[in-house]
Amino acid sequence: MTNVVLLCRVSTNRQDYHRQVAELTQFCAQSGWNICKVFANKVSGAKDIEERPEIQELIEYVKGNKVDKVVCLEISRLGRNTLEALKVIRLLTDNGIALYVKNYNLETLTDGKVNPVSNLICTILLEIASMEKITIAERMASGRKQYIERCRAEGIKMGRPSTYRKSDDTYKAQYGKEISLLRKGISLRNVCSLTGTSVNTLRRLSAFV
Repeated sequence: MTNVVLLCRVSTNRQDYHRQVAELTQFCAQSGWNICKVFANKVSGAKDIEERPEIQELIEYVKGNKVDKVVCLEISRLGRNTLEALKVIRLLTDNGIALYVKNYNLETLTDGKVNPVSNLICTILLEIASMEKITIAERMASGRKQYIERCRAEGIKMGRPSTYRKSDDTYKAQYGKEISLLRKGISLRNVCSLTGTSVNTLRRLSAFV
């Protein structure tokens, strides 16, 4: 019998990962797969592997137990940080464990061998998920700005004054990690994925590189 573990994730406390668990449980039953364990958490997919306890626990579990596949509903459940998600796939591959993504019927290993087409598609989907995260952040920032401007127009004090500007020293102290990554030549989009800092802020930080 094929032994699998489930990986489920939601981004906020307002969301519930039990729907993912229920859907994957039904799918595995239909496929004749034995679910050994479920790993689920409410955490941002942009965080590093080290900041996601469910990923750490999953990796430790699959190393010490006979597991054939890690099953998730969609690739973004693995993470919205492309580099970090690819690390997880590599760790699973090194241990002979396939990642199965249900909504695209993708499996990273076929008969124990790397499936290059599936891996390529997974990488593309992770990049799309990362771009979606950036777009969502930009939309939220735009919506907040419009809301503040509307409140000010109505005489309601909201947010910082339009003349507010952080000093260069404040930027350097607050965004030391981002500046370090930019100095290494990493693109704005990838730094955004790694740190969660907006692209607009990173453009401002480019002046210190």
